[in-house]
Amino acid sequence: MVHSSSKTIFLCNNCGNEFSKWHGQCPACNEWGTLSEFSPPKSRRKSHGQPARETQLLNTLLEKKDRQRILSNIKEVDRVLGGGFLLGSMILLGGQPGIGKSTLALQIIAGLGQDVLYVSAEESEQQLALRAERLGVKSERFHVSGENEILNILEQVSVVQPKFVVIDSIQTVYNEDLDSLPGSVSQLRDCGQQLLKACKQKGFTVIVIGHVTKEGIIAGPKMLEHMVDTVLYLEGDDRYDHRILRSAKNRFGATNEVGIFHMTSSGLEEVSNPSELFLAERTTNAAGTAIFPSMEGTRPILVEVQALVSKANFGIPQRNVNGIDSRRLSMLLAVLEKRLGQVMGLNDVFVNLVGGLKIQDPAADLSIISAVASSNRDNIVSENTVLIGEVGLTGEVRSVSRIDQRLQEAAALGFTHAVIPKGNMKNSKKPKGLNIHGVGTVQEAFKYLF
Repeated sequence: MVHSSSKTIFLCNNCGNEFSKWHGQCPACNEWGTLSEFSPPKSRRKSHGQPARETQLLNTLLEKKDRQRILSNIKEVDRVLGGGFLLGSMILLGGQPGIGKSTLALQIIAGLGQDVLYVSAEESEQQLALRAERLGVKSERFHVSGENEILNILEQVSVVQPKFVVIDSIQTVYNEDLDSLPGSVSQLRDCGQQLLKACKQKGFTVIVIGHVTKEGIIAGPKMLEHMVDTVLYLEGDDRYDHRILRSAKNRFGATNEVGIFHMTSSGLEEVSNPSELFLAERTTNAAGTAIFPSMEGTRPILVEVQALVSKANFGIPQRNVNGIDSRRLSMLLAVLEKRLGQVMGLNDVFVNLVGGLKIQDPAADLSIISAVASSNRDNIVSENTVLIGEVGLTGEVRSVSRIDQRLQEAAALGFTHAVIPKGNMKNSKKPKGLNIHGVGTVQEAFKYLF
């Protein structure tokens, strides 16, 4: 056991709170098995008599014009960040192993045109050079380091004085003053705090690459996500070549903004029109499909919802979903059976969002329930129609946000009909070539569609 001041300290890996005794369940966040012993530094650093930083007036800061963003020349990255990088910010980039985090980081800093220090704490300098050669990255302002110790890294930062620093990855960086191993809660907490302090004081930007757990969240204490300015996730599937860069937190821009990339042998390529990507191979004149304009951040993306309803042959009906919440599907099936009289309790139901996209937009309800009904009734939803609307438990179709952006994207891709909630009819602008039909209930929508 680790003792500090004659008592043991336990730290929650999830919420970062400290406790004087061990608990099976964290009293703060109620998660099980997340407490571990915290190893404090052998020696606490002193301020050495350094004076406190001077305060500044807000009006003085507002008059300064040095808050301009630095573009990476990768439009999808700049979109997710809210317009580019701000100096003095700290960005956390997470993703599954092999998804392309290091590749994306290399491509980002290659387009910045600034002095960069890339700390390759996982790979050797030679391995990084091989990847850079494959991606065609060459720059005289690109410094590479294989250092792992945080104090040595900060010393290199003082010597090189870069505008951007990449830490690949934070789980392999450690502080010699701590007894714990690299990647532990105490190491991540201390190293992250020191990087944050340095970047705020010296004005350089830090891109920290982090591993994720099997649940898909950043490994380590939750406070690592709280201390950074932006949290980005690079998502993807082994079955598909596209990658999705999503902002889970952004102090300088919109959250849940996405950027779409296509993985190739020469790196990640931008996808300027993701709707065409997800609709490229859609099936026409087939029952069980519907098109839905999803809002990912500030960007509308058209996706195809596919549903298959078949008779259950093994007792308990199956409910398999990809890309949406299974509980949301269960609710929609209950509405379909109770309000519209379509018996679903004896059928297997499969719902899939084509392309591997995952959404949590309630505006997809009408397209999902229509695709399921289309498959069950063997009736086709017109291939030129998009469906938008949230479905309530009484079968009503409720209004949704950003209806104009959704309709404009549908019209731009050649769709001629749209079914939307009646509540959105008053304020929506009718794009040229798109016929809009407002519905108040699912029954009205089905009467129009079928």
